[in-house]
Amino acid sequence: MLFNSITFIIFFIVVLFLHNLPLSWRVKKFNLLVASYLFYAAWRPPFVVILWISTLVDWFAGKGIGASQRQAARRAWLLLSLGANFGLLGFFKYGKFLDESFVAALGFFGVRFQPVLPDIILPVGISFYTFQTLSYTIDIYRGKAQPWHSFLDYALYVTFFPQLVAGPIVRATQFLPQCEQPKRASARQMSWGLSLMLLGLFEKIVIADGILARITERVYDQTLRPCFTDAWCGTMSFAAQIFCDFAGYSTCAIGVGLCFGFALPDNFHFPYASIGLSDFWRRWHISLSTWLRDYLYIPLGGSRDGAIRTLRNLTVTMLLGGLWHGASWTFVFWGGLHGMFLVVEYVVTTIVRESDFWLKLPVRIALAFVTYLLCCVAWVFFRAHSFGQAFTLLGSMLHVLPTEGPGVLDRARIAAVLGITIAMLGIHWVMRDSSLEEIANRCPWWLKGLILAGLMIAIMTVSGEDRAFIYFQF
Repeated sequence: MLFNSITFIIFFIVVLFLHNLPLSWRVKKFNLLVASYLFYAAWRPPFVVILWISTLVDWFAGKGIGASQRQAARRAWLLLSLGANFGLLGFFKYGKFLDESFVAALGFFGVRFQPVLPDIILPVGISFYTFQTLSYTIDIYRGKAQPWHSFLDYALYVTFFPQLVAGPIVRATQFLPQCEQPKRASARQMSWGLSLMLLGLFEKIVIADGILARITERVYDQTLRPCFTDAWCGTMSFAAQIFCDFAGYSTCAIGVGLCFGFALPDNFHFPYASIGLSDFWRRWHISLSTWLRDYLYIPLGGSRDGAIRTLRNLTVTMLLGGLWHGASWTFVFWGGLHGMFLVVEYVVTTIVRESDFWLKLPVRIALAFVTYLLCCVAWVFFRAHSFGQAFTLLGSMLHVLPTEGPGVLDRARIAAVLGITIAMLGIHWVMRDSSLEEIANRCPWWLKGLILAGLMIAIMTVSGEDRAFIYFQF
């Protein structure tokens, strides 16, 4: 069920109506749980079973870890949780990828092998809720949390529909305490939640789908080598598209959660105003980057054991972060490229001495623009269908390969990409140290009303096909 569909709007109104009836808090939580299962089942009902398996395994693993006195028993319960979750994730998301990689490796040595590959359907959102449930058992194992006392609360935590299929990835320590007391949105929370939903839908429907998606596809789905202008405009279009698509979903999810009285963590903080790649990953997909930091980078040693191991840990973390995004070597390369950028940044910042020069506004703007360009280079591998296409596009972007055929983007589309990109970079820069809520609080009521009315009119009048959110495939 898509946020940008009439079906969801009806579903949302019905669930919100039930949530505001004079019922007990336990009944309301049960209603939200049932609604969350219906929300997920609307895509493919049988895969609700996987949600149940993940929920039950980690519930009992958490209980087992909390009740065990011996370290060996605690470790066994943790291994059960890790094995079950990564086993399901590995089979459904990486099974076909591993088979194809094995066949390719044999072919490299001249061995022909054609196995019967199973037709595996990827359960939507499995990467998100797998990481979410794992954080629960790992935190209990580390002593940072205690097994929760209510299975209803825990099941709702795993399946809460606003963020179930594409995040933000919520920690148990962030969500479960909110289940203790009855939640009902205040008038302020409701108005802000609906405003966030409207903003998120505008980003998704109008900007990402209505304008940018077709431009990106014209460049990335053609078979001929694009020209310099098309390659750059297509890539900048995708950079803006994936932000508006994913940040739009996260904004909607936070807004929907707020309408029910639940606070979900921010997932984006104006990432295209980042100064350096480490700053970028503090602002982009925050719930994933902090998960990887806390459950992978720091356990590997973080930056505690010298420069060489720090660089190794950065590289490993980003490679696995790339693999999390998709079962393809292009995603792994995308993660590795970001890892390389972080390594270079780490080395440079340890060599270059701090001075007031780096704090000057023109220098900071220049560094932010370079960061954006590096992100665009990496996005090529994220979006391209193959390595061949990715390197062809990069060759065109660097102007080292000749163009094949006429350009596919007319002046209107080029102007649209440049206009949206300049506006996006400018907005991100102006708001990089602020938040939407702070800006909204400083605006007069009539201006906020005009903005929201404009967003609603744009959403209702834009023409285009309904598209799933990009991160549903992960």
